[in-house]
Amino acid sequence: MTLVSIITPSYNQAKYLEQTIQSVLSQSYQNIEYIVIDGGSNDGSIEIIKKYQDKFAYWISEKDHGQAEAINKGFAKATGDIVAWLNSDDYYLANTIENAVKVFEENPDVVLIYGNMLAVDENGKTFNTLNYKQLSLEDLICFQIIGQPAVLFRNSALQKTRGLNLDFHFLLDHLFWIELAQHGKILHVNQTWSAARYHAEAKNRAKAAEFGKEAFRILSLVEQDKNLSPIFVKVKNRAIASAHRVDARYLLDGDLPTKALLSWFKALMFHPPTAFSRMNIFVSSVLNILGLGKIREWILKLKANW
Repeated sequence: MTLVSIITPSYNQAKYLEQTIQSVLSQSYQNIEYIVIDGGSNDGSIEIIKKYQDKFAYWISEKDHGQAEAINKGFAKATGDIVAWLNSDDYYLANTIENAVKVFEENPDVVLIYGNMLAVDENGKTFNTLNYKQLSLEDLICFQIIGQPAVLFRNSALQKTRGLNLDFHFLLDHLFWIELAQHGKILHVNQTWSAARYHAEAKNRAKAAEFGKEAFRILSLVEQDKNLSPIFVKVKNRAIASAHRVDARYLLDGDLPTKALLSWFKALMFHPPTAFSRMNIFVSSVLNILGLGKIREWILKLKANW
């Protein structure tokens, strides 16, 4: 029976941590090696971890240099054929791991799979469903984003990478997908596997301006990589426009609509189809600038209820 290693990096997320842990431990698939890496929390997280410690293959609580280092520590302990990480404010839906293992068994040439994902608020209420599509390495270089909590990958491919880049803190997962995708096929599975929690302390809101900076750093690394640079050259304008689009999206999440609108127009200059594919960023930015942001919130709530 295939062993699956799940890593949860955590730091001061006691409010959400127990739901994350329970979502792993309650999976229908039982052959799971669960690893929890805590960064020295002081908010009650350790008490929650100790409550379940007999269910873990390994856990530790010590100061680290951030999420990437914590996850890499987990990678070093992971012995499963399949690996994933689940942040301590996200959670899996029922039967996720069982379904993922089945997909890997049916597709031996695939190194990474990803499902769809719910977007939930701090109370766990769904306000959006993120349905993805099949992507290529070119698409990843052009910042077609996939939901990290709905991603699993083979340990054999992980061993061919350097793990997560410690110099990245916001798009570290996306850079890692690009590395993995060089070692085999990636596959989208049209099932909803996880929920990502959006709350005031989440990085996408608290430090929105940093995401765009890392997008352009990723492009620089790709351009300098001898294996990736030929692909980059083919999609250069689209890739640059996509980095601006990513910047715009997170600036909007961070309540910086004027800067978001400016980034959207930069995307338009480099590759109009990329900008026009996200007209919602343009519309939402304009509404927020005009003080009509409540309309956007109403539309999102209406979509979630529908």
